Formats: sequence, structure tokens, C-alpha cells
Amino acid sequence: MEDLGLTRATSASFWRDKRVLLTGHTGFKGSWLTLWLHRLGAQVTGISLPPATAPNLYSEAKVDTVCQSRFCDIRDASAFAALIQAARPEIVFHLAAQPLVRASYKEPRATFETNVMGTAHLLDALRDLDDARVAVMVTTDKVYRNNASPQPHREDDPLGGQDPYSASKAASEIVIASYRDSFLAGQGVAVASARAGNVIGGGDWSEDRLIPDAVRAWQAGQALEVRRPQAVRPWQHVLEPLAGYLNLAHSLWQRPVLADSYNFGPDISDAVTVRELVELARLAYRAGAARYGDGTEGPHESAWLTLDISKAKAMLGVTPTLTLTQAVNWTIAWYRAQEQGADARELCHADISDFEERTLNQFAAADMT
Repeated sequence: MEDLGLTRATSASFWRDKRVLLTGHTGFKGSWLTLWLHRLGAQVTGISLPPATAPNLYSEAKVDTVCQSRFCDIRDASAFAALIQAARPEIVFHLAAQPLVRASYKEPRATFETNVMGTAHLLDALRDLDDARVAVMVTTDKVYRNNASPQPHREDDPLGGQDPYSASKAASEIVIASYRDSFLAGQGVAVASARAGNVIGGGDWSEDRLIPDAVRAWQAGQALEVRRPQAVRPWQHVLEPLAGYLNLAHSLWQRPVLADSYNFGPDISDAVTVRELVELARLAYRAGAARYGDGTEGPHESAWLTLDISKAKAMLGVTPTLTLTQAVNWTIAWYRAQEQGADARELCHADISDFEERTLNQFAAADMT
């Protein structure tokens, strides 16, 4: 297990002074990852649009004080490339995206321009960088051609997507593989895609996401309106996929042959319905009502989506650290504490510290068996 699994000691020694480029650093996952990378000693440059919501974790946690922050639309190829070249990254995490299914129905062209061409612009810019060694390209669990089957998706399943968001991310996977095989592998850049399940965690104030919608409703004394209570998703705390991304980048640095696609999600037993997740959140919040629809409202969304994570377990040593109940409890506790005046960055650091300790204990227990 020496080179597998994320431990605080080995990661700190690896990440110290690494030049890291993170696109989408003003978003929910990007803000958490920026804070974590800074804790590990990395020199982080972030490129993103300004935060899309108010409040937002980027501002609340003062993320701009722990990275070189640059605002840019990744659809602008020349401006984006100039910022990438100036950052001279050794490791890249690409999280910038239009990330919402329902928003993609409202602005399909912008979704494709951002998610497909933005990805191509980044990969093309890496062709001119001598220092680049690793690129982790974050897509989504929704890249798979979905037939509402309870069978978990494996990385070699067919790609597809009915809604514009899913289709754009599936298309970006093809772009990623093409640039890796045609250019970047030969240049010595290990490029992998990371397909993560639905994330929850403190500090997400995005619209049209279940837990943020629930917290907003319950803080206002209103009932949460739930469109599709029977939809099944692979929910996980935000630190789970971020640990996977960090682990993947570390592994690619050491073994470029691992450059491929990887699923990151919970064990199949923790893939539950929307109704079950809401009821866990209500229990943790100790208040709040929910009104459940019949699943017919709004545009098409997949009814069943789960991931097979055996490849990440076998090749990278990545296993889930938190149960779904723990993930929900951590999330609700974060929002409760922040609402009562706790500092957002300190709350994030506390969760990261707890997660790292649990991960270390997990590996220690595995070594003893």
C-alpha cells in the first residue's frame, strides 16, 4: 500500500511546492479542492468565471487568499491559453464546466461550448507546455448511455446522454481520449478522466441541487419541493471524489501508464433514492418538511444511475471513507454551524482534517488484516 491510497503524510511530501492549475476554482468542488491543495503545500493557480451564486464558498472561505486567482471564460481560447502558459502547471485539475442538467436545457449551445470546447482549449494549450506532467479531467457519472438499469456503470460502458449536459460531458470524454492518444501521451503528459457521482457537502449554494435547495427551504421555514423522489443516484460527500482526484494525480505522476477513465462514487449500498436522501437530511436537520412530486415535472432526467467503482479500488486504492449517513450528517452540521456564525474556511479545514484522519485509520486497519 505504499504508493496507493491518500494519506496526509505521503500527500504532503508529494504536493509541497507542486505548481497546480485548477479550473473552476470558484465553484463548490473547486473551492474545497483549492483549500485542500493549499493545506498540502501546493502552489495553486485558479482559472474560472466569478462565483455564480451569492453566497458562495469561494467568497465565504476567502479562497482567493490561498491561490493565484484568475477570472476567464474558458470558451475564449486565446485568453485561456495565455493564463495557462503563465501558470506553467505541472499538474492540472479541470473542473470548470456548466454543471447543471436543467440549466443545459435552457442554454444548450453555451453548455456544449463550455463543456466540450472549453475542454479542448485546455488540452490544446497543454501541447505547448514543457512542465506539464499530469491532467485530471473531471467529467461526471452522467457520461454513460443511460437506460435506467440498476446495473452499475463501468468505465468501458457506452457513452451517451439525452439531455444537453450529459451529452456535452460524454462528448468531452471523446475529446479527452483523442488529445491523450494523439498528442499528450507522447509528450509525457498523463491524462485521465474522473467520473464522479452526485456530491453533497457544506458550502454549496447552487440552484437546483437537492441539499442546497433543502437547506434554503428549511432555513426559510418552507417545505422542500421534490420533483423526482424515486430517482436513484450515487450520493457522496464532496471530499470523497476530491480525495480520488488527488490520489489519481499522484498515481499518474508515478505511473503514467494508469492514464485512463475512472469512476468515483459510493459503494452500491449507498446509492439511494432522492426521497431516502431527503429523509436522512430531515433527520439530521431535526426540522423541515418536504412535498414529493410524482416524477413527471420538468424535462427528462435519468431515473436510475449508479457506478461500479471497482477499477478505482483496484488500480488506485481508492475506497469510500464515509457512509451516506455520515456524509449527510457532516453536510447538515456544516450549514447549521455556518448559519450560527462559524467561519466557513475553518469548517472546511475541520472536515478535511477529520476525513484525513479517518482515511489514515482506514488504511491502518487494512494493513493489519
